[in-house]
Amino acid sequence: MEKKALFSGTFDPFTIGHYSLIKRALHFTGEIVIAIGVNYEKKTFYSLEERIHTIQQIYAKEQRVKVMSYDILTVDLAKEIKADFLLRGVRNIYDFEYEKNLADINRKLANMETIILISEPEYEHVSSSLIRELIYYKKDISHLIPIIK
Repeated sequence: MEKKALFSGTFDPFTIGHYSLIKRALHFTGEIVIAIGVNYEKKTFYSLEERIHTIQQIYAKEQRVKVMSYDILTVDLAKEIKADFLLRGVRNIYDFEYEKNLADINRKLANMETIILISEPEYEHVSSSLIRELIYYKKDISHLIPIIK
């Protein structure tokens, strides 16, 4: 039986770290739903439509990856789409502490398990906020985001 993973985030922008995590996770799950959370209080660099379109382009030839947006609790979305588990990534110890707390609360709220993948060393410095700052200062980010094929 194929398992479905829910990978949620803001993805502003979608980075090579996110791409690497999805690529690795596709080895042990049948489908990954990339869900872009809508937070009306958070100012994003790219519009929701731009983020959806970009990620859809990246995975246009990968039928096992779906892209959507949502504005409910992540665990509620996971139940709604019948996800078997949440997929998360960590780059460092600070990410781990946050993700562990989130995994604990999601397990208590909805009996939803979380699988956490550790970032590959070459991507542990890559973050969406770093990329947004580089964009602001008009620096080259091509090595930090996936190439759309």
